[in-house]
Amino acid sequence: MNTSFNKLVYTKENGIAAIVLNNPSKYNALELDMRKELKTALEDAAKDPAVRVVVLKGAGGNFSAGADIRAFLEWTPEDALRTWNELGTSMVLSAIIRNMRKPVVAVVEGYCLGGGFELALSCDLVVAAEDAVFGLPEVNLGLIPGGGGTQRVSRIVGEKKAKQLVMLGERFSAAAAEKMGLVNMVVPKEKLDETVKNLVDNLLSKPPVALAAAKEAVNAALETGLSAGLRTELNLFASLFATEDQKEGARAFLEKRKPVWKGR
Repeated sequence: MNTSFNKLVYTKENGIAAIVLNNPSKYNALELDMRKELKTALEDAAKDPAVRVVVLKGAGGNFSAGADIRAFLEWTPEDALRTWNELGTSMVLSAIIRNMRKPVVAVVEGYCLGGGFELALSCDLVVAAEDAVFGLPEVNLGLIPGGGGTQRVSRIVGEKKAKQLVMLGERFSAAAAEKMGLVNMVVPKEKLDETVKNLVDNLLSKPPVALAAAKEAVNAALETGLSAGLRTELNLFASLFATEDQKEGARAFLEKRKPVWKGR
């Protein structure tokens, strides 16, 4: 299936929803129109039972250089709150990705800055090419990250390193991002597509209901206290014993064969 957008290329095939940010002349800047379209595509992928993995990438050799700065010249505080909360911008997009009961993989090459970096951080897994450049440069515009950057980076790299990244607003390499735990793997650019394909195929080989539970449990670890997180994990663990996939997985293991997942 192909769905037409102006600032995205959105396709669905063989259980994979591929979303490509498609404004390469502006380094895939997250203009408001693109954000709205991205919200629509993500919501569609989230509710489509045929979609099992979502892949998010950018066209033209870059992921996204961030927000369209021209709009900031006229904004008031009220404009910023209304736009960020209501119109499909970073906070809304992050919530859709985080609450989606299927894995979302960000594929990063070239620039991944500001709101583009925040978008990648919202994804469950991030694969980066060696040429990728990351950063939260908002301080250089008299701002701070407003789409979850301060919160997600702090949880991943710790207080001191997060303050360095946010306060200095400097760019850093894919290798540095991997070392800090901000991306899952870094590969040569010519190996990027092959690596992502292998990763997605691996995800597609797993039981969908268990993947959804795994995502929810890890999210809970970051969003709740330990006691609440442990309760969430136990409840999810127990709930899987009511699924056909759990029984199929156990039978396949004992019968020494590959399981056939039903997603229920």
